[in-house]
Amino acid sequence: MKLNLKLSLALIAGSMMAVSCGGSGNSSESASSSSAPAAPEPVKEISLEEKYKDDPIFIRGVELMKQNDCPSCHMIERKIVGPSYADVAAKYETTEENVEMLAGRVIAGNVGVWGEIPMPAHPALSEDDAKDLVRYVLLLKK
Repeated sequence: MKLNLKLSLALIAGSMMAVSCGGSGNSSESASSSSAPAAPEPVKEISLEEKYKDDPIFIRGVELMKQNDCPSCHMIERKIVGPSYADVAAKYETTEENVEMLAGRVIAGNVGVWGEIPMPAHPALSEDDAKDLVRYVLLLKK
């Protein structure tokens, strides 16, 4: 009987240690394994400048914009005096016909398409540079 009592006490003590040390039946173990997955990180919206910064059309367009008065009236993603470049890009498909038509408007000036404030003429701008400017603007699609 002494042997059975010692064996019983040893089994009880072992069971208590298993439970207190994280053995089966521990509710904290099941809670940690069923925790909710981490929420996915929100998609970071990048600017059009960042999106196209390495594109040769973008690089050439920025160079031409700096040489001319375009930033006085236009910004890439925000309307100031004239429409944003992104708004122009959204309105017109990038076709050779549109490039030619819009380049002509840049050189000759225009009024009425975007409101009553006229875009001044840029007669000193070459047709090739005007087309490069238009290609740059039309690249800036969101």
